[in-house]
Order: sequence, then structure tokens, then C-alpha cells
Amino acid sequence: MAQFDPKVEEYIAKSADFAQPVLNHWRQLVHATCPEVVETIKWGIPHFDYKGDFMVVMASYKNHCSFTFIKAELLSDPRLKDKVKLKPVERYLGKITSLSDLPDDAEFVALLKEAMALNEKGIKVSMKKNDTPKVVETPDYFIKKLESNPKAKEVFESKSPAFRKEYNIWITDAKTDATREKRMEEAIEWIAEGKGRFWKYAK
Repeated sequence: MAQFDPKVEEYIAKSADFAQPVLNHWRQLVHATCPEVVETIKWGIPHFDYKGDFMVVMASYKNHCSFTFIKAELLSDPRLKDKVKLKPVERYLGKITSLSDLPDDAEFVALLKEAMALNEKGIKVSMKKNDTPKVVETPDYFIKKLESNPKAKEVFESKSPAFRKEYNIWITDAKTDATREKRMEEAIEWIAEGKGRFWKYAK
């Protein structure tokens, strides 16, 4: 029997209007195809695990949402194999803005079943060292916070990618909604003053 996590429902409810039907559609298909899937929020976004291992992830942003097969490079579809080499928004299902952007359900379900088979066989993705700095997108809920403070928004957008990344990681790594909210409030205050995430430790 499918088990739905209230935190995932809350995540979807807080997403932009255009993203909600897309996220709900993905979620329902995952549960219908894989009844034993375990959904949860990790690093601020919905994860769907199967057989004790990561399987798929979905996320929403200000102007798009994305769906990621964790072991994409091991799937047969050629559109998924270059996942690691591409920016997130350039990947297959990486920049979805409406239901009309999605493949038909049968195609999507076939990919899910292939991903399930990998987890059932205990197949892992070999982790290769990547010298390219990781790009961390600003989550939509933090974008909304920034928009409530024009000064902080202006400073945040004018700063370097490294400056933004430090704040984004700190906020998305929050384990609870209360912690995330507190971190965002502090971040808005510090950013408005031009302070970096680790300003307290600067000499």
C-alpha cells in the first residue's frame, strides 16, 4: 500500500502554481508503479527510495521543475546517459514547466521500471571524482523569501556563485522546516548587510 509523506505534500503545496500539477503527476506515477517506494524529504527536496537505495528525485524552482533518475547513466534511454556532463536544466526532464512538456505515461513508467530493476539487483552507481564545482540552484522557497526583501535580493543576485552556493547548501541541508525557516531569516538579514555565510569566522 502506498505511503505518502506529509512533508512531500507540504513541499508540493508550497511550490509555484505551474509546478504543483507536474509534481503531483510524477508522485502518483511513482507510487502506482512502485508501491513499495519510500518517499521523504532529503536536502530540502522530495526523494523516492526503493530497496534501501536512492531511485528518483523531483524538485521545483521558480520557473521550472525537474525529475532525476539517480542511476540515469545506467538506464538504456540515450537521453539520460550524459546526465553527469550536463547542467541540471539541460538534462532530460530537467526543465519542465507544464504537463504538456512531459513524455506519455507509458514511456515514463518504462523508465521507472528499469530504475526499479537496478535497485532490486543492488546495482550501484560508481562515484567518480568531479573537479567541476557543483552548481546548487536556489530553491523556490528561498527565492520567495528574497523577494520579500529587495535589498537582500539585490545583494544576493550581485554576488558570486560561490557566495550564493554557500547559502543555498546551508538552507537546503536543514533537517526540519523550523530549522530551514530560521536559517532563511538569518540569511536574509546577513545578505542584506552584504555578509557571506561564514562572515562570523572571517578574520
